[in-house]
Amino acid sequence: MSTKEVGEGKFSVKKFFVYFVLVGGALVSLFPFYYMFVMATRLNREINSVPPPFTPGTHLVENFQKVTENIDFFGAMGNSLYVATTVTLGTLFLCSLAGYAFAKLPFKGKKVFFVMILVTMMVPPQLGLIPQYYIITALGWLNDFKAIIVPGLINAFGIFWMRQYIAEGVPYEIVEAAKIDGCSNFRIYWNVVVPMILPAFATLGIIVFMHVWNDFLWPLVVLRDPAVHTLQVALRALNDARQMDYGMIMSGTFWATVPLIFVFLMFNRLFIQSLSEGAVK
Repeated sequence: MSTKEVGEGKFSVKKFFVYFVLVGGALVSLFPFYYMFVMATRLNREINSVPPPFTPGTHLVENFQKVTENIDFFGAMGNSLYVATTVTLGTLFLCSLAGYAFAKLPFKGKKVFFVMILVTMMVPPQLGLIPQYYIITALGWLNDFKAIIVPGLINAFGIFWMRQYIAEGVPYEIVEAAKIDGCSNFRIYWNVVVPMILPAFATLGIIVFMHVWNDFLWPLVVLRDPAVHTLQVALRALNDARQMDYGMIMSGTFWATVPLIFVFLMFNRLFIQSLSEGAVK
């Protein structure tokens, strides 16, 4: 056997081991979602049986009908979709604009301001709950989507992420060449920087969309009217203290998770590209 064949054999074993670990990790990660689907297709007596079922049942439609009878599921999903989309688009624009300023524009106190923004990441968001509530009340935004959208339009992590990506991914030479051609700062940002940071947009967009979609505490505080409930707040009404219908609860939770999977699959390629580019740099 030649040295080349031995090397190829070793490489094959190594490659098999890597794929084995990756497939195993994927299965472990997907199992909770799979079991949530199994519970969404079963009745309470089947879920509480010993041993518990690990294969899908036949009550998926029945359980989802119970969800729609107890809450306005599609209305709440529409509210969540509107809020999450609006906050995500606003965050991408404002954070990338601020990131471009911190990365490429010289101005006095830039490092101090950037450090102050990073410090806010260390403050637990729960500490700002009461002051934000007083501000929202003074503005008359209770039971209004503005109470969720406006405070979420910009965040420290988004600015940090965009600043780091633009600083590494957009060469100064391109920015200087655009300035020589007479472009304003905003035109440089819009026509030069934005097309070069699409992977960063995808990564931040997925993170922000998932965070807003899954947010429960703040919408619960400021949205009292059931007509403006987001999906996570509406699902809370399924928890009846007298009788817990786990099949119904898991059915609502399962269908509330599907849009997140759809969004991730749409931008999966750009998301992985941004992470791989960051690793190379």
